[in-house]
Order: sequence, then structure tokens, then C-alpha cells
Amino acid sequence: MNEPETERNPLLMGDRPRTRRQALGKAMWIAIWFVYLIGPVGQLLDGEMSMAHEVLGWSGLIAFVGGYFALLFRQMLHLPQGRTAVRSAVAVLGVLAASLALTIGPNWLVLFTFVSVATAGVLPAAQARWAIPALTAVVVAIGLRSPNVGVYLFAYAMPCLGSGFTMVGMQHLIRTTNQLREAREEVARLAANEERLRLARDLHDLLGHSLSLITLKSELAGRMLPDRPEDAARQVADIEQVSRQALVDVREAVTGYRRPQLAVELAGARAALRTAGVALTVDPALEREHRGLAADEEGALAWALREAVTNVVRHSGARRCELLLSEEWEADERHYLRLSVLDDGSGPPRAQHDGNGLSGLRERLALADGRLETGSAPRTQGFALHAYVPLLTPTSTAPSTTTSTPSATSTPPPPESQNVAIAGTNNSP
Repeated sequence: MNEPETERNPLLMGDRPRTRRQALGKAMWIAIWFVYLIGPVGQLLDGEMSMAHEVLGWSGLIAFVGGYFALLFRQMLHLPQGRTAVRSAVAVLGVLAASLALTIGPNWLVLFTFVSVATAGVLPAAQARWAIPALTAVVVAIGLRSPNVGVYLFAYAMPCLGSGFTMVGMQHLIRTTNQLREAREEVARLAANEERLRLARDLHDLLGHSLSLITLKSELAGRMLPDRPEDAARQVADIEQVSRQALVDVREAVTGYRRPQLAVELAGARAALRTAGVALTVDPALEREHRGLAADEEGALAWALREAVTNVVRHSGARRCELLLSEEWEADERHYLRLSVLDDGSGPPRAQHDGNGLSGLRERLALADGRLETGSAPRTQGFALHAYVPLLTPTSTAPSTTTSTPSATSTPPPPESQNVAIAGTNNSP
């Protein structure tokens, strides 16, 4: 689920970029705020400054922008930076901003806003909390030298203080998000380990007693031979019975362990799509029970839902996904339950062969006497997956019949469930 999430969020707040596109997105996020330097740049371009001030201004501005960009970009890339080097870089930016503001004019106080953001972005929160007010105090001290002191304090001191503490809050939010992500991954690992332990306990409980009994009876039968063959034969018969029962128990345990349930998979699909940022529309029919749906058929539909949602998250690039469940009557009057997963992503692949997931899904559905159909989704031209499994008994009104003898060419009207399925299909995602 991480790949679609990163593709939708190329800035990767708090994460290291994995592609050039993501690195470019981070660089653009830093560079876009340089638009606030329009005041100093305009002052340099208006031609009213001396040559010495212009040279000082351009060289200082280029040095400031380069140092600021390099400092924050290395921080976003999670490149190693020594604490002393980071503090020195921030101090150099502050001294440069103060020198330019004192030498050229108060318009250059806007540089302190960038210094404040850099301070909050690269320094620990405990240090940034006192450094940002200190920078604001420097802005106030320099602004008091100007006749329009009120304008400069409002235009530069408040943004310096506000942007700095806003960045402190963002850094705290990023750290909290990373901690939550790590905690979620740890919970998933613990859940997997717990499930393995549960299966191990179940197999131990199932087989421990049976294998011990088989061992004892085998030793007993061995001691009875060759003097007491009839008693030995009875022991062998008991061994056969115990082993057959143990095999049945293991099969039931493994089957129960591997067979998913539709309700559980639906909950997992909601969580996966929500994490990937895909809007989900669920047919209310998926929330209801279907009395005619056997355990094997439900397991096949649950596998289909899992595989389809996995493909939506990993490969489709979709923004919306729709889950539909409807009852279908075939021409041979067979009753099917159809699960449809539709998205508005990139659509079916150009190569018309199934991957391992869809091939395995076709096999699972075939074992349940069902089938799989794939193609383009209606309206969106995305990808559509339809999984069919038979229903043992109708869960809604069967095709209606009349008391009069039907003609040879007449066909039964469609069941009410078909109308429900069509209405559910036409809902806008």
C-alpha cells in the first residue's frame, strides 16, 4: 500500500524520497516560497542602489538562498548532518540576513522568516522554541531603526514568529506520524506472529495426543508380535482409526485457518483503500448475509475481494473504487452471486494475460464452480473484476411463474434481484 500512497503524495512529508520525481517535488516545495523574496529582488532591480550595494545584495542573496535550500533539502533527504554544522549553518544564515537588512534596508528583514523556518526545520524542538523568539527580537531591533517601524514589525516580525512555530508544529506532526506508522507496522508483525503461534498451538493440541497414542500402540503391537498376532492386529486397527481422525482434524484446522470470510475481507478492504487514499463506495448488499452462500463459495468471493483490492492499491493508480454485490440468473436458470470491483484507474493491461494473482483466483473460483471475468469498467474505463459463485438456494424471489401453461416461446421474466443489481451498478461512484 505504500507505493500508491507515495505516488499520490510526492512530497512525502517526513519520509525520504524514493524516486527522482519525489525528490523534485520536495525541491519545488522549498523553492516555491522564494516568491516572498520579491521585495529584495525588486529593490536590486530598480536601479536606485549604488554599485557596491547591488554587488553586496546580489552576492548575499545568492549565498543566502543557496545555503537555505541546501540546508532544508539535505534535511528532507535525511542525509547525515552534524549538529555543529547545522547550528553553524543556521547562525550563518541569521548573520547574513541581519547584515543585509542593516546595510541595504529594512525590506531585507523578510530573510528572517526563512531563517526562522530553517531553525524550526533542522534544530531540535527544545532549541527552536527559544531560537525563534530570539530571531523575532532581532527583527524588532532592526525594524526600530526605520521610520515606518509599525509597518515593518507587522510585515516581518509576526511572520517570522508565526512561520517558525508553525514549522515546529509540523515537525512534531511528522514525528508523531512516523511513530504511528512504525507502531502500525509493529502491530502487524505482532499479529502475524500471534497467528503463527495460534496455528502452532492448534496443531500441537490436535496432533500431540494422537501421535502419542499412535506411538504407544505401535510399541505395544511390536511387543505382541509374533506371539499374539490377533491382539497386535487390534492395536494396528486402533492406530489406523486414530491416524484417520488426526488427519481429519488437521484438515479442518488448516481449512478454517486459510478460508477467509467476506465480512472480514470487506473490513480489510476498507482499511487498505482508506490508507491508499482511494475513495470507496460499498453496495449495501455486501453488508447483508446470503443464506444460499456456502462456506467454500464465500471463501472464494472473499479471496476475489482481497485480490481485487490488492490490485487496485498496487497497480491501478485509481482515485475511486466501487464494490457491488448482486444476484444473477443465467440462461440455464442457474443462480449466481456476483461480486464486482470497479475502479477509475489505468484500466486493463495491454498484455491480455493474467498475472499470478488473477490466475490463482480463477482456479479458486473454478473449484467453487464459479468463474472470473475482467475488463474495462463502465463510465470510467478503469479496471473491472467480476467474480461469480453459485447460490445453493435463492436469497430473493425466484423467476416468477403463472398458473397458466406458458407457451413454448415464452421466457420467464427477470427476478427482482436483477433489478436491484442493475440499480446498484448504475450508482455513481
